[in-house]
Amino acid sequence: MMAPYAVQTANLGKRFGKFEAVKNLNLAVHAGEIFGFLGANGAGKTTAIRMLCGLLLPSSGNGQVAGFDIYKQSEQIKQHIGYMSQKFSLYDDLTPAENIEFYGGVYGLQRQTLLQKRSDLLEELGLTELADMTTRSLPLGYKQRLALSCALLHDPKIVFLDEPTGGVDPEARRNFWDLIYHMAQQGKTIFVTTHYMDEAEYCNRVSIMYQGEIIALGSPQELKQKFGKASMQEVFIHLVDR
Repeated sequence: MMAPYAVQTANLGKRFGKFEAVKNLNLAVHAGEIFGFLGANGAGKTTAIRMLCGLLLPSSGNGQVAGFDIYKQSEQIKQHIGYMSQKFSLYDDLTPAENIEFYGGVYGLQRQTLLQKRSDLLEELGLTELADMTTRSLPLGYKQRLALSCALLHDPKIVFLDEPTGGVDPEARRNFWDLIYHMAQQGKTIFVTTHYMDEAEYCNRVSIMYQGEIIALGSPQELKQKFGKASMQEVFIHLVDR
């Protein structure tokens, strides 16, 4: 039975001692949606995404990802999602091809399937000619493409991207978003965190997080109309200053 939402939470929270990193998080993300999870650094985005990915146990509330309970079924969640972390997490001393093979093994892909996926992904992400270089020698934009390819190896239906374009140039950011659109067209749900407000314009819907709480939720067009602003950057500044 299909879950009504790809990601759904009710009053989800996370405390570290007396510090509330995430407060009363309420989300309902549709299957096939590009959902932007926006906020400045330190707003609580990464803590929230780690709870949703089954990497961090919540302190309160409840939620489901891919139809699985985030408290009781974290291992099933991990099998059905792709996750690209904020920090580059692949092996610098391996080649792109070797990194793909390693992570394919982690996901339990059979050898023939893995070899085919390796070939397809290297071509799709424009890495075929760089497949035998060490990963540390790749430009950052290509490293991020490689990290994304490894997150997609087991063909997950939901992909979590935690600030995937941090530190790259505008052209590389645009190219990465082209890949995100391509994944969405294939029916994948994309849950992407970013502190670049211009990237909000590329999403179907966005939430804005501030000091651990969601302070706005809707499509970019809805939010711009609601607050009478021309851009998501202006919406964000208006809300945070207020």
